[in-house]
Amino acid sequence: MDRKTHWENVYSTLKPHEVGWYQAYPEMPLHLIASTGVDKSAAIIDVGGGASNLVDALQENGYSDVTVLDLSAAALEVTKARLGQASDRVKWLAADITSFTPQQQYNVWHDRAVFHFLTEAEDRLRYMEAARAALPPGGHLIMATFALDGPPQCSGLDVVRYTPERLQQEVGDGFTLAESFGGLHITPSQGKQSYTFCRFIRN
Repeated sequence: MDRKTHWENVYSTLKPHEVGWYQAYPEMPLHLIASTGVDKSAAIIDVGGGASNLVDALQENGYSDVTVLDLSAAALEVTKARLGQASDRVKWLAADITSFTPQQQYNVWHDRAVFHFLTEAEDRLRYMEAARAALPPGGHLIMATFALDGPPQCSGLDVVRYTPERLQQEVGDGFTLAESFGGLHITPSQGKQSYTFCRFIRN
């Protein structure tokens, strides 16, 4: 099964609150986005945002230029339906991040739990090519991945686990690590998952 088919199947068969990465309120992503200090009119892209509640929370907090990108069109449709008319104020992109060519630049690139699914070095390089094209100097790259003591698999797929230092190596010299910390995510089934959170600034 290819990557797109896998995720379309996940979001076509499971409700958003049934997936392991579900968050009722995205406290940590909001903290990291707020810590950038960008204006509420800044352009923000949520990579792998799918059926996440982050776009709802960003709108509630006054952010007005939000793009949600996901490989799964089904996931995006779930979120559009949830937002109702408010979805008209969001840009929706159904795309694979490893072949994504940004059509604009963003002040903030947010990714919670996408990068760690990229187990092939070539896919990670293509991801970073897209991020570098999307972020101008001073732009913020926010990434959340499983930590070293996090699970080795998620949604039946292998993942790569990271320390802040290893993420810095993947991101490369074009970015400076501004902050990093660990965090614990409790899944809907009450499982525990350790995450590494990092915010980089484009040089």
